[in-house]
Amino acid sequence: MSSIAYFGTGCFWGAERRFWQMPGVTETSVGYMGGIVKNPSYEEVCTGTTGHAEMVKVSFDESKISYQRLLEEFWTMHDPTSLNQQGGDIGTQYRSSIFTTTPEQYVTAVSSRDVYQGVLTANGLDEIATEIISADGVEYFLAEDYHQKYLKKNPLGYDCHSSTGVAYPKIGISI
Repeated sequence: MSSIAYFGTGCFWGAERRFWQMPGVTETSVGYMGGIVKNPSYEEVCTGTTGHAEMVKVSFDESKISYQRLLEEFWTMHDPTSLNQQGGDIGTQYRSSIFTTTPEQYVTAVSSRDVYQGVLTANGLDEIATEIISADGVEYFLAEDYHQKYLKKNPLGYDCHSSTGVAYPKIGISI
């Protein structure tokens, strides 16, 4: 069964590459969500006035990879304790975000956040600042073509992904 997930981890180029490399992920794209402007351009999003976050849309085969496994990758590929910033990328478009597409995704995302927060707290790190909200009524706007699979076209391109350096705990087996 094919499902959709949306993740914001700062700059979308590196996050898209991390997701497209995962077995069971069938397609990725980058775009914008959570703002007030229809069909925003990258330049508009970068002004901080549209309210959009840079997002990765992940299509995945649930028989090959679980939403939980995608979340584990999400939490560790960036610093979810950093508000509106990842490394040198600063602004609301770089906020940590999860837009859930089902009630089950919402429950799983919140649960995974709580588990990861426990590990972060034990390591002396701050509270997670990630927004977790339903994608119902929130439109995903595809980013410009030059952003799509950017790091496939430019293998040495910019890949800002700061991290807490804390692994997601192995609680069970995630496909």
